[in-house]
Amino acid sequence: MQMTRRTMLGASSAALLASKTSEAQTGVTPGRSATIDVHAHFLPEIYSDALASAGLKLLDGGMPVPKWSEDLALATMDQVGISGALLSVSSPFLSFLNSEDEARRSRAINIEASKIRDRHPNRFGGLAILPLSDLTAAMEELKFALDTLELDGVAIPTNIGGEYLGHERFRPLLAELNARRVTTFVHPTSPCCFEAFNLGLPAPMLEFPFETTRAVTDLVLSGRIAEFSDIEFILPHAGGTLPYLAQRIAAIGQLPVVGPKQLAAPETLKALASMNYDLALSATPAQYGALRQLVPVTNILYGSDFPFTPAPAVAAADMAIDQLGLNDEEARQIRSGNASRLFPGFAGRCCGAHAH
Repeated sequence: MQMTRRTMLGASSAALLASKTSEAQTGVTPGRSATIDVHAHFLPEIYSDALASAGLKLLDGGMPVPKWSEDLALATMDQVGISGALLSVSSPFLSFLNSEDEARRSRAINIEASKIRDRHPNRFGGLAILPLSDLTAAMEELKFALDTLELDGVAIPTNIGGEYLGHERFRPLLAELNARRVTTFVHPTSPCCFEAFNLGLPAPMLEFPFETTRAVTDLVLSGRIAEFSDIEFILPHAGGTLPYLAQRIAAIGQLPVVGPKQLAAPETLKALASMNYDLALSATPAQYGALRQLVPVTNILYGSDFPFTPAPAVAAADMAIDQLGLNDEEARQIRSGNASRLFPGFAGRCCGAHAH
């Protein structure tokens, strides 16, 4: 059949429509590799209202509350080339509420996360917030978030009222997360008495990296990582200071001076190497090189920290990953392949075959 100008235009239009349809279904622009952001925050109205009602205009020692909306998040993702994002609440979570209000707001936030996911199933997944001041309520919310809302995992703070995740109080929660094989994102929050030693600086500058290190050291030396080995932990910001302090933690952690938390150095390093680490605000050669001394590339993930990291900085950080000297397979693993192992359902919706 002879191809006329009209049929050529029709064929071109059909091809363009098919391309756009494919992009809408998968969140992946044809010809580009997929990118899954495991460290993307959201501030739905139910959460921003809670912050405002508590008078929290600045967070964690001085950080302004950022603006967030679905449209703003999608525009940033499209600008940078992020195929899909796992949404989570950041610090201070809901720690400023009483236990009853925390449980009520957690439920509302998780429902809103599911609604956002349903509106944009190929672009957004959700990590549940749990009302951890009341473990009974937290266990109930975990069941609702995973079984009813079908969210993709959970996001929990490094400490709850000054108690860290290795504390005996949290053993039932960890046991349930382990039984369900839940991917668990651990995000830093301000430690107790932060005001006494913050040097007048916001917590994300210095204390967040150390808070992550403190929480993970507690999980490791308490034996929780070995005991609950089916939990896939994600640690933000390349693990804070862990890559630099891992050998020191292992060396001192094997000494009798640490008491009941004494652990052989190889076991400490094995536990640290078993966890997953995102590159939010950490995609520099020095940070990445140190992280690679601790974990294989299969345990490194893409993270943006949007909107606490503004869109221009997200774009710059994305480009920095391309300057790390990664080969094509390493780049694919970090941008999407490793996340597809942790979030197979979301990766299938978001990226299809591009993520694998």
